[in-house]
Amino acid sequence: MNRSPRALTLVELLIVVAIIGVIIALMSPFHRGGGREPARQMYCRKNLKQIALAMLAYAEEHGTLPPAYTVDEAGNRLHSWRTLILPYLDNQRLYESINLTKSWDDPANGQARATALDIYLCPSANHDQDHTTYLAVVGPDFAFAGETPRALNDVTDDAGGTLLVVEARSDQAVHWMSPHDLTEEGAVQISLAGDRTYAPHAGVFQVAFLDGAVVSLHADVDRDLLHGLLTIAGGEDVSDALE
Repeated sequence: MNRSPRALTLVELLIVVAIIGVIIALMSPFHRGGGREPARQMYCRKNLKQIALAMLAYAEEHGTLPPAYTVDEAGNRLHSWRTLILPYLDNQRLYESINLTKSWDDPANGQARATALDIYLCPSANHDQDHTTYLAVVGPDFAFAGETPRALNDVTDDAGGTLLVVEARSDQAVHWMSPHDLTEEGAVQISLAGDRTYAPHAGVFQVAFLDGAVVSLHADVDRDLLHGLLTIAGGEDVSDALE
């Protein structure tokens, strides 16, 4: 005689729900405010790695790195390198929705501007979801020189010792579409000893290099060594800066 399946009791149902909740938590350790710090650092490094590889893919297609920002005929800043590499981050549709002839904060780009992208979010950073701490350092001798794209053959320093992107402090975060990043002085502020309130990761900040590698720099990295990592043709010995 066939017996009908026994229905779950309330206690059993609660146990099943609890188990499912634990599984979901274990599978999603990197959401903002969740997970342990080593896991967050690993997730952040993965983001930076993908960003660096997207820049290199852009360079392979265009012959240069993306400019730090694009400008209109009057020299006003329009869009960030973060927007320009979207197609290389599997965000072609979002990229195509953006009007590149109008500024990033123009109403025409409101829908894109309201979009938060996980690839630009460090899970340990404390800022708005549509902001990012993954910033370029802009200067005439750096990988990002402003509105002028940098040709890879301009770089004579070791690609593994030339910075592309740095992980800034939470209080330095910008909207991911914003065509504003860091100056060298802003990069120095990341590494200043003292108040670590806004540091995403205790004791270190993470950076991506021109060869696609991602490493952690000591939070108190020497200013001269940091400058050497930023320059593209300085010939400095920067091995002591790397962890």
